[in-house]
Amino acid sequence: MTTSDKMLSRRDGQVGYVIFNNPERHNAVSLEMWAALSEILDEFAKDPEVRVVVLTGAGGKAFVSGADVSKFESERASLDATQIYNSTVERANSGIYDFPKPTIAMIRGYCIGGGLGLAACCDLRIASDNSRFAVPAAKLGLGYSFSGLKRLIDMVGPAFAKEIFFTARQFDAEEARMMGFVNRIVPATELENYVKSYAETIAANAPLTVKAAKFIANEVMRDESKRNLARCAELVEQCFASKDYTEGRRAFMEKRKPAFTGS
Repeated sequence: MTTSDKMLSRRDGQVGYVIFNNPERHNAVSLEMWAALSEILDEFAKDPEVRVVVLTGAGGKAFVSGADVSKFESERASLDATQIYNSTVERANSGIYDFPKPTIAMIRGYCIGGGLGLAACCDLRIASDNSRFAVPAAKLGLGYSFSGLKRLIDMVGPAFAKEIFFTARQFDAEEARMMGFVNRIVPATELENYVKSYAETIAANAPLTVKAAKFIANEVMRDESKRNLARCAELVEQCFASKDYTEGRRAFMEKRKPAFTGS
């Protein structure tokens, strides 16, 4: 399905794809695109056929290169406009981070600024070997929110997060992997097939188990006083009460591949 000319989405089996489609600007994201991203995620969250969502960029040269600077005068010229823009971006990023199903950032080429922040909200990041990463905020005079920095610090630690922000320089894929930002590095020619296979592997597993693991992992990263431990326990109980738990045991005993339904 297509949401707009700048934001595309489609479903391939049990995998949903979100494509940032602004290749002439290295998939820089406008306010309209951030809003469309939230709409796409809402649709995928409601679709029971979708078990995994992959986010990527069109054109082969960039994942997302950050905010569309050409739109700054119209979208972020005043304090009020900046607040509206930032709240829209945070809604989209939180929508990815709290999305009930696994998300994978398929990164090829530039992953810059807001693109790096967006990738940090995904559960997994798989990058091509020619990818480049940076947060150039210090070169533009931009401020980053607490939530955006916390997500990065939770992933790479404070020392690397400070290096990324203080230097504003570009890091290559191996540096990003060494920092703990990237899960896997794949040759550019193999990236799409690798991510497709990885997503399908996840989609074939028990959805309730994966959902519980994602929710609990995210709760671990929250302040202890804000953790929803009751919901964590509820999700675990749902796994053991599910038909999929019965199917998993039977498939194991019968030495066959389980057919999970998410119920």
